[in-house]
Amino acid sequence: MKQLLQYFLLAIVLFLFAPKLHAQISKAPKDSVIQLYGVVMTSDSLKAIPATSVIVDGKGRGTITNYDGIFSIAVLKGDKITFSSIGYKDKTYEIPNHLTDNQYSLIVLLISDTNYLPAAILKPRPTREQFERDFVNTQIPDDQYEIARQNTDESKRRALLAALPADGREAVNYQLRQQANRYYYQGQLPPQNIFNPLAWADFIKAWKRGDFKSKKSSSSSSSGY
Repeated sequence: MKQLLQYFLLAIVLFLFAPKLHAQISKAPKDSVIQLYGVVMTSDSLKAIPATSVIVDGKGRGTITNYDGIFSIAVLKGDKITFSSIGYKDKTYEIPNHLTDNQYSLIVLLISDTNYLPAAILKPRPTREQFERDFVNTQIPDDQYEIARQNTDESKRRALLAALPADGREAVNYQLRQQANRYYYQGQLPPQNIFNPLAWADFIKAWKRGDFKSKKSSSSSSSGY
């Protein structure tokens, strides 16, 4: 009798809570990752806009369109996607939350952004006689002459080149050259500069300029004078 009562109570509990459990299961969030793809074009001529930035707002990630204006990126439901390109107004789209498929396509039309520049005044080019006359009669202070001499001094430029660190562009160019050199000689031994006549010519020129003199010898020679 007691076991029958337990079964009866269990049946009542299942009967009362079954609809709620079914509703919770039906409302469970499905996979919210969406593969967003599409094309970005101009609104007036429908031409593809390459290198358009496709940024997911607040997520710190994105992509750019290719040469044909096509893009593809993985996003989440509810994300806001901003399309921006130089010369065009930004446009933002929001991915719908009610999507049932895991793919979503867009055709983005950007409107040209008009910038008004200040008026430019065109003046006639002076004749050769006027240029020679003004060039000869131009008065330049002596200190600027001295600054120009120091800036063009070969020894000072070599010292600055050896002491100053490379900026971002120089560092990236050097890295790209190193990668290109490795890819070019991949699978074979790179050439040795000891057999390169151009490298020997540069070495002889540097030797004559005194690039390999130690600082100690140069300082002692200067102190002797």
